[in-house]
Amino acid sequence: MDHRTLQYFVNVVEAGSFSAAAAVLDLAQPTLSRQIALLEADVGQRLLVRTGRGVVPTEAGEALLMHARAMLDIAQRAREELRELHSSPAGRIAIGLPPRVGLGLSARLVQRFRERLPRAVISVSEGLSPHLREWLIAGRLDLALLFDPPASPQLGYETLMQESLVLVAPRHGARLPARISLAGLAKYPMVLPGAPNSIRGMVDAALRPRRIELQVVAEVGAVQTVLSLVAQGMGCTILPEGALALGEPGLALQHARIGPPTIRTSLVLAVPRAGPSTRLMRETVDLLKSMDFGALGRHPQ
Repeated sequence: MDHRTLQYFVNVVEAGSFSAAAAVLDLAQPTLSRQIALLEADVGQRLLVRTGRGVVPTEAGEALLMHARAMLDIAQRAREELRELHSSPAGRIAIGLPPRVGLGLSARLVQRFRERLPRAVISVSEGLSPHLREWLIAGRLDLALLFDPPASPQLGYETLMQESLVLVAPRHGARLPARISLAGLAKYPMVLPGAPNSIRGMVDAALRPRRIELQVVAEVGAVQTVLSLVAQGMGCTILPEGALALGEPGLALQHARIGPPTIRTSLVLAVPRAGPSTRLMRETVDLLKSMDFGALGRHPQ
């Protein structure tokens, strides 16, 4: 029972006849029939039954078909992996990035991906972390960077960066202290993102047990818009310190650290636990881990 004979058997079953399989394989039909007969003699079972329309597998044939396909698939993956050892992997990989990360990282990520993996194609999708997490679980993405995702048995997480949240206020208002307590946040009118949002979720989770209620005057999702509204005096906001770099140049803002306790947001690399560990996947994971995420707050794009 060799690899070639198993492939012949699978081709005959899938084609439904010896003549159709022989045409696909570019073999003489008697040669193909002889190979199947040798396979039947080897396993000691009748594998195919002729009908008026061609051939169908017997019960033994159905059992062998399942194993044959698995063995052929393993052999194919082994060949591909061995080929990849001597060449840059090809293929396509889909990555999800939150908007703030995408704004500061996408150009450098694509450039480094092209340099490191010239035969592969990278697809970058941007979205809020809850949406990216859903796409990852649904199989629409291969990898994603997420802010503070909830635990999932389907996903593995690795933290790449942590940032402290800060209170952001207009510069023309009263001067903020260097640090403000959680209770002290309640006296400031707030422009915050609405749920679902990882930052809003973290703030609410920190304040709710302490029965601290914020004065939310508006809910706005885009960080740039929030910062613009704050600079115009519409209220204050709570953001990761690095997000301040996303505002328009020259915005008149001030900020103060929050806590104790400090509220920190984490950027994690999320990978499906059941996904295939191809070389392209492993190379892309290594590339993402090597990126300078601290630069997100230093170089506004």
